[in-house]
Amino acid sequence: MEYRQIPANAVPRLINRLRLKHWALLAALAETRTLHEAATRISVTQPSATKMLADIEQAFQFPLFERHSRGLRPTSLGEEVVGYARQSQASLARFIEGLEVKRRGGHGQLVIGAIMGAAPDLVARAVAQIKRQRPLLNIRMVGETSDQISTSLEHHDIELAVGRFSSLLQHNLFDFAPLSNEVMQVVVRRGHTLVRNKKLQLATLMDWPWILQPVTSPARHLLEEEFARARLSTPANIIECASVFATLQLLQTSDAVAALPESVVRDHVKAGLLRALPIPIGSDLKGFGILTRKGEPLSEIATTFVKLLHQFAEPAPGPAPRRARRQAPASS
Repeated sequence: MEYRQIPANAVPRLINRLRLKHWALLAALAETRTLHEAATRISVTQPSATKMLADIEQAFQFPLFERHSRGLRPTSLGEEVVGYARQSQASLARFIEGLEVKRRGGHGQLVIGAIMGAAPDLVARAVAQIKRQRPLLNIRMVGETSDQISTSLEHHDIELAVGRFSSLLQHNLFDFAPLSNEVMQVVVRRGHTLVRNKKLQLATLMDWPWILQPVTSPARHLLEEEFARARLSTPANIIECASVFATLQLLQTSDAVAALPESVVRDHVKAGLLRALPIPIGSDLKGFGILTRKGEPLSEIATTFVKLLHQFAEPAPGPAPRRARRQAPASS
């Protein structure tokens, strides 16, 4: 395809020609891939959306989408444009939401993602502390698995995430600052038949129903590696569930087995609602940490929150070593 040379004054003209509605349409097309659904999402008619897309492509002077029978597919350059459109719409939405919070007397907004293993301890303590410092700060937490929150981070739906890389090449998108490790435990409900079994092995659990995280999550990867190491197939009777709340409820009301972070099940085990089985799940998960988009500075509020995360992640100092008592010399 032949591209025209863009004149020096094209950028100001492009900015003047594209309105917020144009960017909203591109962001909607990135999600829906059909003009009909995108038009509905931004509250315009389909003919209006068709004309808007034609105006946008005329402004850029190259096609943004390829037309197919099943909808629209972004071109290589179109991917960059719709990516920016989605980013700008997410940033605008957060700006408006934060502005509304301040208008009502609040003091800003922080939107973060957190995996379920970090949320009960580290993230909860940091949130509690920043709320003590800034009582009117509006905080919103999303996501429960690393793949969920990394997608939200890539789409600019959140400012930072506490999790881990969920795919091999994500280091190209995000910076990572380690915080802590995560230990997995196999748990069942109180009174489960397996609790009375004194010779438990992983193979013993294969005939029971399992609640597993989605295959895209690092915790699921770890568990599948454990199955493979023990020469076992994935259990046939499974429920895939990304919600920690739903998983805990299902565990307490069924005979299912699940492998969850120790920090998630700790209180339930202490309360006697769940029982931990003596089944080791390989080595610990790779440590989780703070994920941020490369090349994008954090807001002042997010920077303060990151400092608190690092502060609470530091191990507490142990007791000072006792000095050996000097033995008095024996009397002669």
